[in-house]
Amino acid sequence: MRLFTTLLLAGAVAFGTAQAANAAKAKSKTEGKVFTLTSSAFKDGRPLKVKNAGNIKANPNCVGDNVSPPFAWHNAPEGTKSFALLMFDPEGRGGLGVSHWVSYGIPASVTGFAESEVSNPSDKYVGGKGTAGKSTYLGPCTPPNTDWHHYTFTLIATDLDPKALEPGLTREQLLEKLNGHTKGATGLIGLFKKP
Repeated sequence: MRLFTTLLLAGAVAFGTAQAANAAKAKSKTEGKVFTLTSSAFKDGRPLKVKNAGNIKANPNCVGDNVSPPFAWHNAPEGTKSFALLMFDPEGRGGLGVSHWVSYGIPASVTGFAESEVSNPSDKYVGGKGTAGKSTYLGPCTPPNTDWHHYTFTLIATDLDPKALEPGLTREQLLEKLNGHTKGATGLIGLFKKP
């Protein structure tokens, strides 16, 4: 009986050790995987290209072609069902800020956008409403005689179905609706000033 008990305990210890090893292995696969947003067109904290600037002909500060930069993201948080991607210039309008692009309802299966893809409407995202009233990407239109503006791209992972929110939400309305539904966020800053 003593031998049987000893063997039973040894088996239990071996099983527990194997379970712990499997759990540690699974944990190591997810550790170090940071939710990131990148662009092959510019590095974080570096200038955007002139072609990425806005092209509103009535505004002399819009000196570009309104070509949206490419974006890619990796390692979305567990439970992500959709993403929102926002572009905001905190120095715009004399420090009041300018919302350049509001997009959401991006399915979790989407892991990026090609260059110029979001300069136009797409079935990959729901268009919100920026400060200028546009539902698509609007590049920088930095006033003359100002220092670099920091165009902040924020990618938010959410637990909302991609079709949960109606089109046309402003940045503020979207953030209110995302309250309690975010899984994590990551960002990227592109600099621009009028050449």
